[in-house]
Amino acid sequence: MSDEGVTKVPNTAIAVIGDGCAGLSFAAKAASLPEHTIHLFSPQSNSSKHDHVWGYWKMDWMKFVAPLAFKTWYKWSIITANTEVEMQACHHPYQAVKRHNWLAHCRNNAKQNGVKFSNDMLSIDDFPNEQVFDSRPPKWRANMMVQHFIGWEVRAEAGSFNDDCAILMDFRCDQSRGVHFIYCLPFSDREALVESTLISPNIEQDEFYEGAISTWLSDCAGVKFFEVLRCEKGAIPLGLMQRHDPDLQGVGSNCGAIRPSSGYAFSFIQKQIATALNQVKNGNKLSFSSPHKKIDLFMDRVFLSVLRNQPHYAPTLFTRMATRLTGDEFAQFLSGEANIILRLKVIMAMPPWPFIRALLRLETVA
Repeated sequence: MSDEGVTKVPNTAIAVIGDGCAGLSFAAKAASLPEHTIHLFSPQSNSSKHDHVWGYWKMDWMKFVAPLAFKTWYKWSIITANTEVEMQACHHPYQAVKRHNWLAHCRNNAKQNGVKFSNDMLSIDDFPNEQVFDSRPPKWRANMMVQHFIGWEVRAEAGSFNDDCAILMDFRCDQSRGVHFIYCLPFSDREALVESTLISPNIEQDEFYEGAISTWLSDCAGVKFFEVLRCEKGAIPLGLMQRHDPDLQGVGSNCGAIRPSSGYAFSFIQKQIATALNQVKNGNKLSFSSPHKKIDLFMDRVFLSVLRNQPHYAPTLFTRMATRLTGDEFAQFLSGEANIILRLKVIMAMPPWPFIRALLRLETVA
């Protein structure tokens, strides 16, 4: 058959800076962009020996992650000194994937679909700015609220953990330095990831988090003897940030993917990429935007003000929300899928005075 009279769409070459979660997650979708050639540039290859566990709720845009999820929980709990609320989901369970496995999966998919990899950043100058997407971390503002943590993957004797239920927050730990909780993902009745997480502007010495993990294992979980198999450590800025390079378009955390109220990023990065690919499919130019609705960002801003200035309310806020919502509603709200009715349920669950003070404080700052 002759090609005469057939209009060929020119191939668009685009560049992505960075081979972390956002860069590789996008590159892995190269088959969804048949009229584009993707070049992935990495100033420093993302080959860290340290692994991380990324947790997320199962949503429509996360279905392709499911084969790599190594554990799923339909139940999770939030615990304080006086209360334990257990939630159960039917449609949106909590799942976990390992960073190394996900990045290796994405890299393999990208290579199979013709993505070109390079460490030579000088070649980036060959691309117009509007065709360069920067996934490097954004610039933190001074005195930002930060979610910082140290986690131990531990092995204990059989029967030490209930692997049917994840512990999202256990506030039975030192609350003197900000919002502090233990996060425990039990992989089996012997092995679990136990993290000491603090939300505050100040990052503490490692001994603070490690001591909290040891104390929780001994005093709350009843685990006296254990082996540390692996450690992980991180700090996630909470709030709006400037792009790494203001002249380049962003993707991932460099384009507002981090949820300010929770620090969740993995799921929102996938949501952001899925939205961009749908726009291209509908005939629009490739671009990325924040995956968060403006109303959610405003609610998060008020919520963060409460946590910063009135951190002692944190256990009450989270247990109230867990008590008033179903497991699926809780997952939808934290995954940015709330409708107006669900948002009102969350607002009505909160004690009014901390949020009135936070609103007045925002008005004063503004």
